Amino acid sequence: MEPGARFKWHRHRKHQLAWAERGVLTVETEGTSFILPPTRALWIPARLRHETRSDRSASMRALYIDPRRWNMWRSPTPVEVTPLIAGLIDYLDDGTLRGGRRSRAEGLLAELLTPVPVAAIHLRLPTTSPARAVAQHLIDDPPNRLTLAAWSRRIGAGERTLARSFLRETGMTFGRWRTLARLQAALTKLASGGKVAAVGHEVGYETASAFVAAFRRETGLTPASYFRAPQSSSPQWAADGGSNTAPRQGS
Repeated sequence: MEPGARFKWHRHRKHQLAWAERGVLTVETEGTSFILPPTRALWIPARLRHETRSDRSASMRALYIDPRRWNMWRSPTPVEVTPLIAGLIDYLDDGTLRGGRRSRAEGLLAELLTPVPVAAIHLRLPTTSPARAVAQHLIDDPPNRLTLAAWSRRIGAGERTLARSFLRETGMTFGRWRTLARLQAALTKLASGGKVAAVGHEVGYETASAFVAAFRRETGLTPASYFRAPQSSSPQWAADGGSNTAPRQGS
């Protein structure tokens, strides 16, 4: 996928496992963005409307699974990608693989897929024109520091009207919505290897500590640990048999 490439809003008849072998993918569902570096893939249930894009160059791999064969998650679910899972994705990508060999490989993949407790950024756009225009400006220019009063003067809408629109149509205040817009922009930069202090400054924070505090408040994690591989990927986990809670292959 070239920078800026996207698969516009669509659905699949089958389940999809979307993974960026190289680079970073962003998968949008209704109101939720999932940022996927190579350590993460996203389980996308059949018939779920979504959009996939890459802001920078990326190599996307995808598996499609018949819903009649797998009993997996009913909502989009980020999962860990270990070297073994990456190898299975590559193995199952062979269109000539049939019969028992494919069935056994799919069964092993189903056993290994482990949900990752990552807090996705829920960023719903306002529906009325003035508030939506402000929101789109903030998405395009995350470090913008204009107050709601300043936006009111710029677009010719009442400050109270804008405040009510954000609260009623997005479920959050203007200030919190702007924070999430900044964090959403930061996630792609961090997943691409950006340094915490530099990324924080790029999206509108004067200090790294302010950025880290906002990030932790919304996601429960620091920026440095957000995409870190879970402890479960260690050899000791495998030796102990693990606590994998991924659903098993359906009957």
